[in-house]
Order: sequence, then C-alpha cells, then structure tokens
Amino acid sequence: MFESSLLILLIALILDWVLGEPPALWSRFPHPIVLFGKAVAWADSHLNLSSERDSVRYKKGAVAIALLILIALIVGLFLTWVVAAVPLFGVGIEAFVVFVLLAQRSLFDHVSAVCDGMKERGLIGGQEAVGMIVGRDPKVLDKSGVSRAAIESLAENFSDGVVAPAFWYVIFGLPGILVYKMINTADSMIAYRNEKYLWFGRATAQIDDLANWVPARLSAIILAFGAALHQGLDAAKNALRCAWRDAGLHRSPNAGWPEAAMAGAINIALGGPRQYSEEAVLQPYINASGRERLEAGDIDIALGVFSQACYALWAGVLVLLVLF
Repeated sequence: MFESSLLILLIALILDWVLGEPPALWSRFPHPIVLFGKAVAWADSHLNLSSERDSVRYKKGAVAIALLILIALIVGLFLTWVVAAVPLFGVGIEAFVVFVLLAQRSLFDHVSAVCDGMKERGLIGGQEAVGMIVGRDPKVLDKSGVSRAAIESLAENFSDGVVAPAFWYVIFGLPGILVYKMINTADSMIAYRNEKYLWFGRATAQIDDLANWVPARLSAIILAFGAALHQGLDAAKNALRCAWRDAGLHRSPNAGWPEAAMAGAINIALGGPRQYSEEAVLQPYINASGRERLEAGDIDIALGVFSQACYALWAGVLVLLVLF
C-alpha cells in the first residue's frame, strides 16, 4: 500500500508539472476545488449568522468544518472503493485524482505571471498579476511589495499546495488528500480574522494549523534542498538557519517556515507590515538583515529555488520508493 502510494504520487507530481491545469479539461468540467469551495460557501451562507452570539458562531463553525471533512472523507472512501473495484484502471484513476489536487505548475505559472507583468508593463502589470494570488490590496504595493508578495505566496503555497497534499496522500491515501484539500479550501475562505469570520472560522483555522504543522516544516527542509541545487550549499545553510530562527516571527504557526527558508535562501527580507482588504497587519521582517528592495529578478530566483525544490521532492519520493 505504502509503496503503491509513493509510485502513484511520483506519477502525479510529474503529470502536474508537465500538464498543470489543462484549460480544455476544466472549461468542460468543474475542478474539485471549485466544488469544495461551493460546499464551503453553502455552509457559510446557511450557518454563519451575524445576529448570533460569538460562542454560537464558533460552535456552528466547528459543525460546518466537521460536516465538510465528513463529505470529503466519504468521497475519498468511495473513490478508494472504485479504484479497488477496477484494478486494471485503478492506478490511472488514482494518479489522476492526486494530480488534479497538486499545484506545482499552476503555482509556478501564477507567480511567473507576476514577474512577466512587471517586466513587460512595470508596476501596474505586477500589481494586476499579484492581485490574482494574494489577499492584500495590490494597489498599495510598490515594486518591492509586489515582488515580496509574490515570493511569499510561492513559498507558503509550496507547503499548502504541494507538500501538504502529497504528505497526507502518502499517509492516508485518497481520503487523506481530499480531507486536507477541503480543510485548506475552507481555511482560505472562512478563516479570516475579521468580524464576519473571527468566530465562525476559528475552528477551521485551528484544524488547518494542525494539518499543516508537519508539512510546513518539511517544506522548509525541501526548500533548503532546492536552494542547494539552485544557489549552492551556503544558500541551503542560510535557508535552514533562517527557518529555525525566524519562522516564529510570522503570525501563522506554519507559514513562517517555508517563507523564512525562502528568505534565507536568496537573502531577502520577507514579511513586514502589509495591508489586507479589511485590516492592516504589523508583522516584523523575516530575515531582517536581508535585502528589502526587491524587483522582478528576485521573483525569478525564487522560482528557480521553487523548481529545484519540486525536483528534490520527486527525488525524495523516488528514494522512499526504492527503500520500501
């Protein structure tokens, strides 16, 4: 079981890197994450009532995420049964499901678009592209802010969109990856620290923190391998040193690990104060001694580290496959 999961994961990782999100497919069929998002939106609209007390909204939020997890678990168990029932096609079906739930290529492409936008159209091009991938207001960002936002998104989503789903798939198979993606989708939609979601989304945020605890730290290590391949051993050492020292400066217990590793790898300062649509966040800089003035070229370097980290992940899966 473990061996077959590793083989399927390796196939899915390579497929994802090569194919990404084929428009021909997802223009005809809804992406699973879109369906997850609709389920989360339904729970939000029916259970999150502003007229109720905070304690009630917290309990209803806990019920909502429990039901969403149950739905994902049932779907995962059903797909596992289907795969077992058709052994001739089972590996292909399972590899396809895992492939569509990984985000290496789509993440690379979205962040590359920010870099290309800045190179071709200057600040406005960068602001428009980065506004597609981050929650903060892009209009208040200068070139350094746009570059920093893109690199932070690349590092954080390496954990959320690549390492974490791969990790939970290897541990628990299709139910594991589907449950994780449901939790992560819900976290991105209802786990905000504002009046509407502070209480309703709190249980979701807590569960997401638990689900990402191990993957976030693994991501920092894998990014260090990527830094070694792209930048050299000194960059890898800086990545690990910075992750250990500065990860706790982030307001998230997990996002600071991959972000700090990326900051150390290319010796730049990430984090710092930022403006979201409904709140200003005063966060210290991660790797504060690193360079604060960033540009499109820094995104290019970060993309190189990311790419090599993806290859390092493949290599790690292959090594485990050989060993087991």
